[in-house]
Amino acid sequence: MSLKPPPTEADCAFVRSLVIFEDEHIIALNKPAGLSSQGARGAILSLEDLLAAFARSNGKRPHLVHRLDRDTSGVILAAKTKPAAAFLGKRIAERKVKKSYLAIVAPGAPEPPKGEVALALRRVDQGREVFMSVCPDDHPAAELALTRYQTLSASSLGALLAVSPHTGRMHQIRAHLSHIGRPIVGDARYGGALVLGGTAAPRLMLHASRLIFPHPGGGERKLEVDPPEDFAGIAKVAGLDISPR
Repeated sequence: MSLKPPPTEADCAFVRSLVIFEDEHIIALNKPAGLSSQGARGAILSLEDLLAAFARSNGKRPHLVHRLDRDTSGVILAAKTKPAAAFLGKRIAERKVKKSYLAIVAPGAPEPPKGEVALALRRVDQGREVFMSVCPDDHPAAELALTRYQTLSASSLGALLAVSPHTGRMHQIRAHLSHIGRPIVGDARYGGALVLGGTAAPRLMLHASRLIFPHPGGGERKLEVDPPEDFAGIAKVAGLDISPR
C-alpha cells in the first residue's frame, strides 16, 4: 500500500487560504465542498492530511476535532495541541459545542415549519456504501438522535432551513430531513432532488454556517461563515433569501 504524498506548496497555500481563525490553541477553517475531512482514498489528500501545512518544527501538527461530510461546506475546527484536543473532545461529548447548518430542501417548507425530529438511527452497510436509517429506539443498533430545524425562507420549489443537530450521528441531518419528506437538494443517497427549477444541483446543499464552543483558553467563541457561491446559486434559483439573520 503506497503512502500519500506530502502536501505541495500549492496544497499548503490552499489550506492556509481556508483559515478563518487561529490562535495558540485552535485553527478554524472554511471547508469547501468536495474536500474530505478525513480518510480520503488513494493519493487524494483530505483536510486532515493538509493540516501538515501547519506542522511545528518538532513535526507536531493540528488535528480535526470533528468532521463534515465530503460534500458539506462550512466551518470546521482543529486543535493545535493535545490539551486543546482533549478539552474540545470532552465538550463535544458533553454536547456543549453548538453546531448550526443551512440546508436547502425540496419540495417546499416542512410541516410544521419549525420543529424537531427525535428519531433513532442505525447504520446500514450495503457493499461499499454506508447510510443511516430511522429505526425504533429499542433496535439493537439504535443510536438516539435529535435534530431541530427552522424554516428561514420558502417558495413553491424549496425551502431554506436552519438546522441544529443536538446529537452528532453520521448523516443525521440528511437522514432526519429525508424522513420528514424534505430531503436536502443534491442528496442522491437520501432521495434529494438533483435538479431544482431546471438547474442541476452541483452537490449536497448543506452548509455548516456557525459553531459556538467553549474555548480551551477560557470563555466562549462563535465562528460563522457565509454559504459559498454554489449554495447561493441554488437558493437564488429557488427564490430563497439567504441574507444573514
